[in-house]
Amino acid sequence: MTRSVDLNADMGESFGPWVMGNDVALLNVVTSANIACGYHAGDADVMATTMARAVQRDVGIGAHPGFPDLQGFGRRRMALSHEELANLVTYQLGAARAMAHAAGGRVRHLKLHGALSNMASADAGMARACYEAALKVDPDIIIMVLAATPMEQVVRDLGCNWAGEIFADRAYEDDATLVARGKPGAVLHDADAAAERILGMLGEGAIIAESGKRIPTRIDTICLHGDGAEAVAMARALKARLLAEGITLEKFARRGS
Repeated sequence: MTRSVDLNADMGESFGPWVMGNDVALLNVVTSANIACGYHAGDADVMATTMARAVQRDVGIGAHPGFPDLQGFGRRRMALSHEELANLVTYQLGAARAMAHAAGGRVRHLKLHGALSNMASADAGMARACYEAALKVDPDIIIMVLAATPMEQVVRDLGCNWAGEIFADRAYEDDATLVARGKPGAVLHDADAAAERILGMLGEGAIIAESGKRIPTRIDTICLHGDGAEAVAMARALKARLLAEGITLEKFARRGS
């Protein structure tokens, strides 16, 4: 059984007066925060506030770049060239680094959002374009990847710092990609069931697919989605269960392959 693990959540996804998720509550639970950079969600004011709160709570700050798709929340697929992908990541990471610095913190990691992440988890070329762009900005940044997908192979090939991520509230296909949100059972809503499932994965060192298939992988961090009605309750329940099992919660360290 893994004895320590990071908990991360996507946040900073409000826009102006429109509120998405309960970032204040989640920041009291997680150890790392993936903060939207204004393309799929968020804006300069939301970024500044979220960064400052993360710094106050010693929560690790991550840039969370997505497609330029505010209306679709970055969940609609887009066809972009590798050059466009690189520029998209560079631009958003640059904004995140500036906002974090102004808040007295720094960006530790990068995690792709939504459709951009889903596409890159199956397309190594896309993943490489995004990750090479991030590494040009910060060669020491930690790239958070969907564990056991082509994303992981890309960061291993690049020899960079990376963290393998699994999801507490999403079902898995047999190839370690996430079950599409439109399919029944893709998103889990029961906190106790999610906690039991995560403990099983940590105990086996493997992703457990919906079919029951085991996919051995390195697990550095667990994602808790922050945009559902039950997000905070699920986050708190999972944290309590992990602590009860003697598992320490801490920010993931820089390490390569």
